[in-house]
Amino acid sequence: MRNYDLEFLKRFSLVIGFLALVTLALIVLAAFLHRSLPAEVSPAAQARVQARIAPAGAVYAGATGAAAQAAAQAAALAAASANAAYGGTLDGKVIYDNLCSACHATGVGMAPTLQRAQWSARIAQGNDVLYRHAIEGFTGAGIMPPKGGNPGLTDEQVKATVDWMLGNLQ
Repeated sequence: MRNYDLEFLKRFSLVIGFLALVTLALIVLAAFLHRSLPAEVSPAAQARVQARIAPAGAVYAGATGAAAQAAAQAAALAAASANAAYGGTLDGKVIYDNLCSACHATGVGMAPTLQRAQWSARIAQGNDVLYRHAIEGFTGAGIMPPKGGNPGLTDEQVKATVDWMLGNLQ
């Protein structure tokens, strides 16, 4: 072997050794990073996934299905009433004092106050129109947000409040 061949083999061996060390360092780094990852999915993330992929409905069949369906409807009504605003109260005064008076006591956004003269044209349209405008919202002679801006109100609560307001016009 010639001298320059020996020199090449020395340098080539050094490069191969260096690359082997870099490879080992990368393997150790990858093992360290792998151990630092959490072993399990967090319970909160798992609950979010379960809620996202939960079935949208249920199938009920036969006599046992009818009983299960009735129980499911009762549970849904109980859950909905628990989530209703103001404890699900149908006392129009309570809802008016806590929500509606912000606009209807002062006339903000051209909201009619509890003066009969401001309501006469609206009353002429009928209660169904008043209910619909209060529930769905209305933009015209003023701005009425849907359910007074509180989506937690049930339709029955909104109707009870409209009835209370109409009964207390001056």
